[in-house]
Amino acid sequence: MTMSTAEADKILTDNFAPWVLELALSVEALGDDRATLRLPWSQRLAREGGGLSGQALMAAADTATVIAVSAARGAFVPMTTVQQSTSFQRAVTGSDVLIEAVLTKLGRRMAFADITMTDEASGELAARASTVYALLG
Repeated sequence: MTMSTAEADKILTDNFAPWVLELALSVEALGDDRATLRLPWSQRLAREGGGLSGQALMAAADTATVIAVSAARGAFVPMTTVQQSTSFQRAVTGSDVLIEAVLTKLGRRMAFADITMTDEASGELAARASTVYALLG
């Protein structure tokens, strides 16, 4: 059974801290092994110089992984980040960012994902991340 974007958005509102919800992430698309989220541009997420902060991008990548795992398993289960590594390639200014998390391995107790963060306006890659999660339930 495929999870709908509305069901995935509800996972966001029901399971994430208020400061994560303030990022205003929304689920754009889901697949058997992936999730795409939108991080809307906000001046309040920009750092000095006008670029979107790396902390916002890292939180979005982390969150996208949770949604991808939830979609693959058909529902949210408790999980926790074990590792995240992020490489920033270019600044994002004045544009939404599309975050695509693709599961590279989903086991009984661990999940691994690669995440791309793309500047929607230019179509250029802004950052890449990899995550490892422990599945607790």
